[in-house]
Amino acid sequence: QVQLVESGGGLVQAGGSLRLSCACSGRTLSSIHMAWFRQAPGKEREFVASIRASGGTTYSTDSLKGGFTISRDITKNTVYLQMDSLKSEDTAVYYCAAGTKRTGPGGNYDFWGQGTQVTVSS
Repeated sequence: QVQLVESGGGLVQAGGSLRLSCACSGRTLSSIHMAWFRQAPGKEREFVASIRASGGTTYSTDSLKGGFTISRDITKNTVYLQMDSLKSEDTAVYYCAAGTKRTGPGGNYDFWGQGTQVTVSS
């Protein structure tokens, strides 16, 4: 069974940076696709970025514009989301997800973390 634990959320001023972490247990990152999603109040959950088991990455258009970077540390079995130049509209609960089938924004993710709150003050 895969378990995902996010951390690193918090309150930051607009223009600031945060790095989210997602520690994965039960599978190695080289054998599972990982992704970050977010859900703002009153909105549907949306894809942010993904990193395939092979290491290839995919980003949403907003993530590319907003200076988000997904990466991973195989030795720590942890995926990261570096978020720079944060804006108030980036305020959301950020979720880590994992799956072994299709990845990307339309992917199938079987496992989800509990989420971490990111609040950007303007």
